[in-house]
Amino acid sequence: MTTGPLPLQPLSPISVRRNHTAPLPARNSAAGARRRILTPLYIACANRSRGPDDYYATLKALNSKGRTPRKSLGQHYMLNSEVNEKLVSAANVEEGDVVLEIGPGTGSLTNVLINAGAIVLAIEKDPHMAALVSERFASTDRLKVLKEDVVKCHIHSHMLSLLGSKKSSDHSKSRYAKVVSNIPFNISTEVVKLLLPMGDIFSEVVLLLQEETALRLVESSVRTSEYRPINVFVNFYSDPEYKLSVPRTNFFPQPNVDAAVVTFKLKQAAEYPQVSSTKSFFSMVNSAFNGKRKMLRRSLQHICTSLEIEKALGSIGLPPTSRPEELSLGDFVKLHNLIVKE
Repeated sequence: MTTGPLPLQPLSPISVRRNHTAPLPARNSAAGARRRILTPLYIACANRSRGPDDYYATLKALNSKGRTPRKSLGQHYMLNSEVNEKLVSAANVEEGDVVLEIGPGTGSLTNVLINAGAIVLAIEKDPHMAALVSERFASTDRLKVLKEDVVKCHIHSHMLSLLGSKKSSDHSKSRYAKVVSNIPFNISTEVVKLLLPMGDIFSEVVLLLQEETALRLVESSVRTSEYRPINVFVNFYSDPEYKLSVPRTNFFPQPNVDAAVVTFKLKQAAEYPQVSSTKSFFSMVNSAFNGKRKMLRRSLQHICTSLEIEKALGSIGLPPTSRPEELSLGDFVKLHNLIVKE
């Protein structure tokens, strides 16, 4: 049993199911592999990746700062350069693109982005890793590192500044930026909620997520147990697509779950479903799902009477006993516009 990364398993968009993921090692074998990986950091690997940021290069970078991954920050470092190449390819990164990277870590993905010709804004919460990636790329003017927490960062102003300087320097029309990131699993939902409404500055968001989260965001549909407000949110602001699975053995330390690459093509404001207020729309959706097993005529009584809700449901072709998991994004939009008075 080796501890090196396994090959990627490309999957067709949308038609992903759990049984398509790569076969995993036996439980006790995996446990033994994790114990060997955790201490010490200097490890041999029989199945090393190609490229400058393989298994050894990543561990060497961590050792150079005497760092061990911090569980509190959800740090799992990519050991397979092929995954980084596929992330960049999924975003169609070209010469001159402005790219936001969240959590650059040792800079393995950053390196691929810069080699592809991108101008990168990297946001890193861990000051030690921010220093490491800054030192590594000190000789290039294609990288700016911010030592900040991404969920508290003023992304808009930073990105607009970069896009503006690029426009003035190359005299070209301003293009939308992109997001390409291997983000900590523990902040994935926060990051998705933060980035998807930013269609005014980003054209697409490409993320490496926990596979279960990826499947839930992309595949969950009406009348399934996984259908939640986040699905309405994702489809309101974007067109999501599942790209490929990434086995857990490609990370250090090895997490307890596999990962997946997902792309979100962001919509422009003119493409959003027409609602009088996005704030009141998502407030209504969240209220509906707070009583998921309740009929909407009961869970939305704080907005209007049960009779009015039943009438509104009937006018859009739905039964008066409808529950939230039975409504599509379009149904929620129609219902909102009928019962919410601004």
